[in-house]
Amino acid sequence: MDLPRILVTGGTGFLGSEVVKRLIETNKFEVTAIDINPPSLGTEISSDVRYVRANILSPAELHKVFAEARPSIVVHTAGLVPAGHARYHQKGKEAVFQVNVEGTRNVIEASKECGAKGLIFTSSVTVLVDELGKDFVNVNEEWPTGRASLVYGQSKTAAENLVLGANSPDFSTCSLRLAPIFGPNDSIIPQLHSLIPTSSFILGSGDNLTDFIYLSNAADAHVLAVQNLLNSATAADQAIFVTNGEPITARDFCIAVWKEFGHVPSRAIRIPVGVAWWMGLSAEAFSWLTGKDVGFSRGLISDGVVERYMSIAKARRILRYSPSVSLPDAIRISCAKLESRKRPKNEEIL
Repeated sequence: MDLPRILVTGGTGFLGSEVVKRLIETNKFEVTAIDINPPSLGTEISSDVRYVRANILSPAELHKVFAEARPSIVVHTAGLVPAGHARYHQKGKEAVFQVNVEGTRNVIEASKECGAKGLIFTSSVTVLVDELGKDFVNVNEEWPTGRASLVYGQSKTAAENLVLGANSPDFSTCSLRLAPIFGPNDSIIPQLHSLIPTSSFILGSGDNLTDFIYLSNAADAHVLAVQNLLNSATAADQAIFVTNGEPITARDFCIAVWKEFGHVPSRAIRIPVGVAWWMGLSAEAFSWLTGKDVGFSRGLISDGVVERYMSIAKARRILRYSPSVSLPDAIRISCAKLESRKRPKNEEIL
């Protein structure tokens, strides 16, 4: 019996490669992974996966690949995320919208043209939380979007609207709104590790809760969504928040990471939000005058002092999602991977 065919865009990326891995591990699917980049060195490559280089900004390339792959379900993880200081500025907006919105439009059209039964979109909690300066406490999918002030959240909102707007009796779509993803070879853990020299400083009260999701849990949610659309399709036309379900203060998350590297801050120096805001403004002025990115801004402060966590009741109910890797275990695994990367290549492990 032929297995259902799944096509994953961004299939060699951080999340996409993990989704591909999880799909193969079920032994229930044939998988095609497309990406603008080939698998990176160190990426686990499966002989059971067909890897194809294709650009989601090229309708012609997509049409050719999709026609050959003939997927039943498309998992669209490809996207562009503004990194670091760029998150808080309009610079690069055109490129972000081109990839995240127009690229998604192209993927939808290619999916429908090849006769796919459905599409799963990797969205983000930023469709809500990129409205800076506002608390989001245990929010659910009933909260309205469209108020994001940052480019990434705006682009993800526009793309999500395209995806859900394409839902029909013949083409089921759903959107998974993921919390910030961390895991082996991520960017979050190295960034937090680099803060160890300034670990005594706390912005504001430090007790604001936030959400994360471990890489494999995020991939599991995508596999569950694939299975849902192929069977009951109760996830069709739905946006669904997916996190680790373990809100944690930003301070406690940092300390948990630092402990894995043998560091515990010996003191705590609190910086009032108002003072931090002026420090951020000064840093932005310095950056503007010198052309150097100092990595500190009012946007970063606004991000770091508010509550941001979501209910995953809908994910549990519709997808039967339950995080398999707890937050403490996820932090330990991720930090161990970074530690192994830092170790000299000629150092033996006894």
